[in-house]
Amino acid sequence: MIEFDKFELKNGLRVLVHPDNSTPMAVVDVIYDVGARDEDPEKTGFAHLFEHLMFGGSQHIPVYDEPLQMAGGENNAFTTNDLTNYYCQLPAENLETAFWLESDRMLSLKFSKKSLEVQRKVVCEEFKEHYINKPYGDVWHIIREMAYTTHPYRWMTIGKNLKHIEEATLDDVKAFFRKHYNPSNAILVVAGNVTTEQVRRLSEKWFESIEPGNKVQHLIPDEPAQSAPKRKTVYADVPLDAFYKVWHIYPRSDQRYYVTDLITEILSGGGSSRLFQRLVKEQKLFSQIECYHFGSHDPGLLVIEGKLVKGVSPEEAEKAVMEEISFLKENGITEVELEKVKNKTESAMAFEDMSLMNRASSLAMYELLGDANLINTELLKYQSVTRNDILLISNEIFREENSSTLYYLSKQKS
Repeated sequence: MIEFDKFELKNGLRVLVHPDNSTPMAVVDVIYDVGARDEDPEKTGFAHLFEHLMFGGSQHIPVYDEPLQMAGGENNAFTTNDLTNYYCQLPAENLETAFWLESDRMLSLKFSKKSLEVQRKVVCEEFKEHYINKPYGDVWHIIREMAYTTHPYRWMTIGKNLKHIEEATLDDVKAFFRKHYNPSNAILVVAGNVTTEQVRRLSEKWFESIEPGNKVQHLIPDEPAQSAPKRKTVYADVPLDAFYKVWHIYPRSDQRYYVTDLITEILSGGGSSRLFQRLVKEQKLFSQIECYHFGSHDPGLLVIEGKLVKGVSPEEAEKAVMEEISFLKENGITEVELEKVKNKTESAMAFEDMSLMNRASSLAMYELLGDANLINTELLKYQSVTRNDILLISNEIFREENSSTLYYLSKQKS
């Protein structure tokens, strides 16, 4: 059981405290309820751009990293389609340094043409390096555009088009910040060698005077149910042919999400999984194969992807994958298989909870989903999954009309 306290400041900032006096450290995690799904389709990549801008300094602190490092701390951040998360770890005795830093950039992030140009250049280089010039780098741009017609999951966090970042203006950036980066859209989690009284005092001192802003209502269009399969073949300068197939699944808060998560483990959770055993080890069709899903807040995708052994056609590989899927849909799984994946999931969750940083991050994520106590109850949702659930949801997901398929082939075959 992971104990935590929760309170809310007058400006709407939600604060969660997880005391743990077994460590001399403290973690401060600030999650903002903004991700790539909240962007204008003609101005994408802004949430990720802000991940960079937030380290560029505020009105009173020229370089964010320097005071934190002097206090013995380290920090990082990440952006997804659903959220942006900033976190740091430092000795608990220097906790107030983190409050000072996080509150100042929430209140008075420094915007200048120079800082925008510096971070724009960094993000543009990242876009080119990882998504244009890297082998297979544009795969998810292609697949998202295939799978989604309406929902903003159709673009990646890096952005839909490089020109959106290249053409971002200072006014664009300021407007995005004012709309999303305020106490009403933020959650603060403090974990480690702290007390709730201490965190309340520091929260009121450093954050409560910040104007609340308006809580953003996510007016995001639902993706219509897919009614016909989609297929595409792309030739590129890559060493091996690759196969990708995706199916629409459920939102993160849906009980069927937990069934889906276990299905991906059954198909691809390690060396004893079905896809590895049959298609890599026995039939030698793939050099590697994975099945996973996006744990996104809105309905996401389940993915099967793999690199083909040379000489194997994508049609042959897909046929073998679909035979395994058909077997699952017709026969389900054994009680032994189900217990095995449940035990593996329980072990993975317990291992994650050993890290103070992970506990803080999980509390922030679950609070954003609507219930921080999921950190203590989510395992029960996995444990309640039955063999019949696996059978029913497999048949619900793995319909051909619900799928998009990409053959990503080496140019030498063209």
